[in-house]
Amino acid sequence: MTTDEELLRLASADNFRDVAGSGYATTDGGRVRTGVFYRSNDLRLTDDDHGRLGAIGLRAVIDLRSPTEVALHPDPAVPGAEALHFDAIGIPMERMSGLRRREDAVALMDDVYRTFVTEDRSRTAFGGVLRQLATGGPQLFHCSAGKDRTGWVSALLLHIAGVDDPTIESDYLLTNARSASSRARVEAEIADHLGPDAVAAYEPTLVVATEYLDAAWTAVDRHFGDRTSYLRDGLGLDDDVLGELRAMLRGTP
Repeated sequence: MTTDEELLRLASADNFRDVAGSGYATTDGGRVRTGVFYRSNDLRLTDDDHGRLGAIGLRAVIDLRSPTEVALHPDPAVPGAEALHFDAIGIPMERMSGLRRREDAVALMDDVYRTFVTEDRSRTAFGGVLRQLATGGPQLFHCSAGKDRTGWVSALLLHIAGVDDPTIESDYLLTNARSASSRARVEAEIADHLGPDAVAAYEPTLVVATEYLDAAWTAVDRHFGDRTSYLRDGLGLDDDVLGELRAMLRGTP
């Protein structure tokens, strides 16, 4: 295993990875450049992993969590990296607390992904994140589980880079395999507080599913017509920002 590959796996942040994967193919024969943008779940890092993260040379660590989430588990300072915060809407805790059935949890997740498109606060946050990323890499962005808010930003970046939808979906679903350890920790907490039977009802909120991502893309088409209009009109990204992102993400064909 090379040093670069080792850096993409942090034991204490199991959903930490390169947005580009190993260099995803684009529809016109190019590749997405690695080492530019990284994504993660929350950074509850061991000392060893903290050192490895610092060695990447990050310019910024972008936190997509709510102030309440941040207060529970603040990010450690990463040498040389500016700490930035963009509060995107995650899973509402008031709706989480009332879940009793699996189908209600699925409906909740569909709604969360729609808000990525329809809610002003989320659009402001995602637009701000993408404008920040356009200032140059390497940068890291994350939320709590690294699956929903983080997964949506990653999907948008790969779309901007010219990656096809099946590859975007496959990368998105990779969270379920990568985050098994941290998900088991949350499942244990649910079982302790609400009983073992509650784990099945909450399970859809702990994973990603094609249905969720499709709910967001469908909302994009319904409210903005297409993805280009969502990026420009919904997120407020101009040609310069989109061009910078595309240039940083693209490798040599």
